[in-house]
Order: sequence, then C-alpha cells, then structure tokens
Amino acid sequence: MVLLSAQNITLSYSERPLLNDITINIDDADKIGVIGINGTGKSTLLKILANVEKPSSGKITKSSGARIAYLPQNPDFSEDNTVIQQVLASATSSQAELKLYEAKSILNKLGMSDFDKKVTLLSGGQKKRVAIAAALITPCDLLILDEPTNHLDSEMVTWLELMLQKLNCAILMVTHDRYFLDRVTNRIVEIDNANLFSYQTNYTKFLELKAMREQSEISSERKRQTTLRRELEWIKQGPQGRGTKSKSRIDSYHELKSKEGPSEDSKLELNSISTRLGRKTVEINSITKSFDGVCMIKEFDYIITRDARIGIVGANGTGKSTLLNMITGTLEPDVGSVVIGDTVKIGYFSQECESMDLSVRVIDYIKAVSEHIQTVDGTLSATQMLERFLFPDTLQWNTIGRLSGGERRRLFLLRIIMDAPNILLLDEPTNDLDIQTLAILEDYLETFNGAVVTVSHDRYFLDRVVHSIFELSAGGVLKEYLGGYSDYITTVEQNRILSIPPTKNTKSSQPDNREKNKKLKFTFKEQFDYDNIDNEIEDVEQKLCDTINMIEEQSSNYDVLNDLLEKKLILEQELEQKMDRWTYLNDLAEKIEQEK
Repeated sequence: MVLLSAQNITLSYSERPLLNDITINIDDADKIGVIGINGTGKSTLLKILANVEKPSSGKITKSSGARIAYLPQNPDFSEDNTVIQQVLASATSSQAELKLYEAKSILNKLGMSDFDKKVTLLSGGQKKRVAIAAALITPCDLLILDEPTNHLDSEMVTWLELMLQKLNCAILMVTHDRYFLDRVTNRIVEIDNANLFSYQTNYTKFLELKAMREQSEISSERKRQTTLRRELEWIKQGPQGRGTKSKSRIDSYHELKSKEGPSEDSKLELNSISTRLGRKTVEINSITKSFDGVCMIKEFDYIITRDARIGIVGANGTGKSTLLNMITGTLEPDVGSVVIGDTVKIGYFSQECESMDLSVRVIDYIKAVSEHIQTVDGTLSATQMLERFLFPDTLQWNTIGRLSGGERRRLFLLRIIMDAPNILLLDEPTNDLDIQTLAILEDYLETFNGAVVTVSHDRYFLDRVVHSIFELSAGGVLKEYLGGYSDYITTVEQNRILSIPPTKNTKSSQPDNREKNKKLKFTFKEQFDYDNIDNEIEDVEQKLCDTINMIEEQSSNYDVLNDLLEKKLILEQELEQKMDRWTYLNDLAEKIEQEK
C-alpha cells in the first residue's frame, strides 16, 4: 500500500535548483536510504515529505490516516522540558503512562540515564539522542530520520540497526553509514544533479546497479555522437545530395542534436599533500586526565609512528575527544606529558569544526590559509582546490552562511588539507560528510604521507582506514587491538566467549559404548540427496548462466535489470547451499565406505 506519494516536486534556492520535477512513492514495506553529495537537497526532500517545508511546485498525497514521525537533523526542544518530558511530549497523558517504561528503556540504550535533567543542559549529541528516542516511541506508519547515527557510538548504532529492522513501519532516512544502509534498507534513492534515481536494493547492490546505469548512459551517448557525425555529413551535402524526401530526417537530426548527454559527476579529488615529517613524531608519556573526580584517560603511554593508522572507539563521554585535545595541546594532562617533534604539523578535523564566520565568502575562507598549494599534480590555486572539493565557481563567491551543514564540513576539511599537515587527527570525520566525500577521503588517507589518528563510530570507515583500534573504556583505560573494526569486534566477542565459565555437566563423563558401536549410514533423506545432488547443481548452474546472459542483453532496461540481478543473487545463494550439501554428503559417503 502506498503511504505517501510526491509527484513532480520542484524546489530551487536562487540560482541553485535542488529538486527538478522528481517523483517518489513510499510503500508500507519500504525501508529507504536517501543518498547524494552534500548540498543536493537530501534533508530538504525529507522536510518536504514530512510537511515541514513546501516545494516550489508539485503535489504531496498522503493515504488516509497515515501517521508520519520525523527526526530532523537539528531538533528543536522546549527549554522547560526535562529529558523524559521531551521524549513523551507528543503523547497524551494516558499514552505517556503506557509509554514511560519504553521511553526509559530506549533512553538507557542511548546512554541517557538522567531522565529529569533539563534539555537545555544537554550537549548537541545528547539532544539528538533524546530526539531519536522521541521518534522511536511515536506510533507511526512512516518514520523519517535525518542522520540518525550521528552522535551515536558503535554499540548504539548496532542497537539502532536491530531496532529499525524489527520496526513495523516504513522508513525513510538520510545516513552516510554504509554498513547501516546495507543492514537496514531495502531501497536506495539517490539525488544527483537535482534528479532522483530509485533502486530496489540495499547499498552494496546499488553501487553495482548505478555503475551499470552509468555505463549504459555512456554507451548510449557514444551511439548518439556517432549518429550525429553521420547525419552532419549528410546535412553538409546540400539539397541535391540529400534528395527531396529529407524534411523528417533533418528534423530528426536537430532533435538528436538538441538532446543533452549524461552529465559527468563532479568528482572530489584529494592528493596526498603534506610537509616533511622527521624521525620524532608524537610521544605520549603516561598521561592522566580527570574532570570533577572522573578519570577520562589513565596512564596512557604511546609513541605515534610516522605511518600510524589508529582508530579510537568507546562509549560516548569516555574521553576520546579529550585524548585528541591533549595531543594538540588544547588541554594539558594532569599527569604526564605530550612531546611533539620539531617537524610535526598537526591538522585537526574537530567534531564541531571551528568557529566559522558565516559572513565570510567561501573563497576568502580558503585563501586565508593559502592562495596556492603544491600538489603531486603541480601548483594549484585556492579556486582550483575548491573546484576539486565540489565547490563550483557559483558557490565560491557565496558566504559560508548559505552552505549546508555538510558543505561546511567539507570546506573545513579542505582548509585543513590546504595547510599541508603531516599528522592528521580526525574527530568523528564521518558526521555530516556525504558518502562520495567519505570514499575519496578514505582513498586519500591510504596514500597520506604521515600518521592518522581518528575517533569514529563509522565501522566501514574504520575498516578501510585504520590498522589498529584503541578501545577507551570507563575509567580511562586504553586497550589496543590489531586490525580494523571488524577484527576488533571479532576479538572482543571471542574473548567474551572464552571468559564464560563452562557449565557443569551432571551426566556421567564415561563414554557411551552404544554410540561407539553405532555404525554410520545415510538417512533416507541423505541417500535421496546424495543420488540427485549432482543433477540439481548442474540445473542451478545452467539457470545462473542463462540469467547472466539475460543481464547482459537487458543492460539498458533498469526495471528488468533489477529483477534479473535479484534472481542472480538468489541463484548464487542456492548454488552455494547445494555445494555445501554436496561436500557434506560426499564426506559422509567416504566415512561410511571406510567403516565397511
């Protein structure tokens, strides 16, 4: 059932068209992720669908009785409310009583245990978590979420994943967490150059479908250009050379010529720009830091090597940003010292960015650091670097105040890069950066000639960037794990299992002679499968081969292509299961033969 339909939506801000005649229908079973580079209108689309903002033109139709809950990127709160009052603000008095336990349970999962604290005393991240709790307990048919994973630590993000998977309502969300998109969504909507493209799949499969769409567009454009060249030669022949019956062909030529080819995506390009780093980098000598009697960092001793790739994880409020601030010298440790080498030049991409003067023009903000920079491609001007960071000429002369939150983060990142650091400290770099920027940043960090220390809850980012993980636990203790985030989680889980004491076995530990003397043999089902498994595998392999051939034939038909790719995935899974079954049955047959 269609819950909400948006038809021919258009919206422009001055010279910038954000949404151009787009249409989207949301069904009750949809779990949709909205993606696109910063500034393309993702949050604006959510506001329009949540009836918070009006489009320039178009029509929004909501099914009768459909309830919508909306989590904005920057929620507003009543100053007089406590945490629990804010979460239950939209509920009636009778509903509030029933929802009280659920609200407190969700708040606890989100690290908010002081229910009676005034919301005015909360940090920005804490306010966002209160807003998430309020959205989750609101009965709705469509839940609209703008950046729900920002300000959540990894454990909270995993919990929210499971919560949204179980939620019995449609979901529409903007998030840049790629693992989160993969595990929660069944549909991806991309906003690109003011147009909307929909893919009935999760994020990983979307990448494959998008690549095929772009390849098909490029192929079609090549054919169009070839036809244009041939027709142009015919046009040049003059009336006699063209014959008399030529008007329709001339009209077709002009129509073909007037069509626009596929626009090239703007690509954010980062080259490894850094100053020379000497042998002495950063020495952390047994530092300890406490606030109001609570120890945040305890006796941490470490030397950051020249090529270090370090990720720092831990619950919110444990002191991760505190550690980075002590490395930069913004904070002094209570005990111990941080010694910085003479050639070290730190670039600090802080969580809050810096205090930006919103009246300053984009180009002047970058020129304040440097008007030119030496890169592996030669000397580039501030204007050229801005273009590489997806700021076209029309945006460069705008004031910072006219940029979106994500665009400001990208601008701040460029300012740090322009300063050519050789040690990068990144505090939650994935907050508010779009997926395309993140992917290129990850590529850049792979070739960066210096050390990288990052605090992040983005599991995909950590898997791509870091070589070791430091877990900061309550009490300020830092423990190192080798590998990326997935390696860290695997190790932690293995350690947890090993620490569980074995259960007492009340049964006799004496071997059972009856089992010992029991001979192996096939069950009826195993014998049937053993006799037929080879033919079944051959049949699935043939179906898979036929499907792959059809995919190649239907590369330009997106609707059919989506179904074929889904069929291919199902067949691949079926083939894998049958191969596992074949291995088991043949191993069992060998053992039975050996016992004879």
